[in-house]
Amino acid sequence: MSETSYNPLMSRRFRGYLPVVVDVETGGFDPAGDALLEVAAVTLRMDDEGRLHPAESFIEHVIPFEGANLDPKALEFTGIDPWNPLRGAKPEKQALSDLFAPIRAAVKASGCKRAILVGHNAFFDLGFVNAAVARCNYKRNPFHPFSTFDTVTLAGLAFGQTVLARAVMAAGIEWDAAQAHGALYDAEKTAELFCHIVNQWNTLDTPRPWLGTDDSPG
Repeated sequence: MSETSYNPLMSRRFRGYLPVVVDVETGGFDPAGDALLEVAAVTLRMDDEGRLHPAESFIEHVIPFEGANLDPKALEFTGIDPWNPLRGAKPEKQALSDLFAPIRAAVKASGCKRAILVGHNAFFDLGFVNAAVARCNYKRNPFHPFSTFDTVTLAGLAFGQTVLARAVMAAGIEWDAAQAHGALYDAEKTAELFCHIVNQWNTLDTPRPWLGTDDSPG
């Protein structure tokens, strides 16, 4: 784990859950049958004023599991060549282990009990993560098995936008279309968007009990 400073105040913000932004790139839409090709994660930290910030970013390139489907249209969309040796891809179980270890460390450092997946269409990302966990019989999955935060819903509420690129730009965050549809870039932009929306909420005249007894916005 790096020297990133995680604040245990985070444990009071989301009922003991640490939000971790995840984005996957896949060989199709079916988590049970289509290949998981990339999975990226961005942990979040809280400052002493209760504002959220992206903390650490991680990316794993994954070797398609035996018998996995690879839809040519999906590969054309992502631009991923699953068999390119320069990808540095790993078997699913090793990729999950290498991704989950620093997430568990961030959960512990934040005083939280578990991670909760944040995603843009989060059910899609969680579905592929859960399917890979089940295939590998992986026992130390840090994520809640079904609860998520979905930035589609949050961005629809905050900006009237549901497409990631449009929501990010509506939030005043830089967007580079040339880098889109890579798991790491999309995860990092989704993390910025989630933090922006949560921090914007914090500017409203609402109680913030996770900051202590004096919970007024000031």
